[in-house]
Amino acid sequence: MGKVYVFDHPLIQHKLTYIRDVSTGTKEFRELTDEVATLMAFEITRDLQLEEVTINTPVGPAQSSVIAGKKLGIVPILRAGLGMVEGILDLIPTAKVGHVGLYRDPETFQPVEYYVKLPKDIEERDLIVVDPMLATGGSAVEAINSLKTRGARNIKLMCLIAAPEGVAQVQQDHPDVDIYLAALDEKLNEKGYIVPGLGDAGDRLFGTK
Repeated sequence: MGKVYVFDHPLIQHKLTYIRDVSTGTKEFRELTDEVATLMAFEITRDLQLEEVTINTPVGPAQSSVIAGKKLGIVPILRAGLGMVEGILDLIPTAKVGHVGLYRDPETFQPVEYYVKLPKDIEERDLIVVDPMLATGGSAVEAINSLKTRGARNIKLMCLIAAPEGVAQVQQDHPDVDIYLAALDEKLNEKGYIVPGLGDAGDRLFGTK
């Protein structure tokens, strides 16, 4: 079963409060989402392996460490996941970015894939799938399905806020995927919104209704 990590860092929790606030405008919402994504990326990469190298400082040679192992990839779930990408790239500028686009079928209410564009070496990368909200879990499950069918093997899921229902769905369908959150909220309401949540992340990021 995949593990669930809820980051309690004071800066993350402070900024998340203003992200949730209904009075926070689009510009501030976007900036805060970027900042929290950067802070979460700092935490999610804590287990990256290091290797020792020899370098020359202005004073002389030194043994130091660089990141070893597999390369990283960021995969936002369109469209709201785009709001977290720049914040992660601020910390990991060499990461490649893929995209998975999904829409909800109006009759079945199930997510349907409409766009996938990934780095060619996807199977060699440690992937971070990003989406601000993990509500029912349907979109996250389908996005991870899309990656796995194309050869991805090492996947983490990073969201700002999740409902217990969404976490349980991802754990059921993808028990090999760890989940990283800024907050685990109370529940879903009858419309499928996370309570207390933050509303529609895509609308708040892009100023749409």
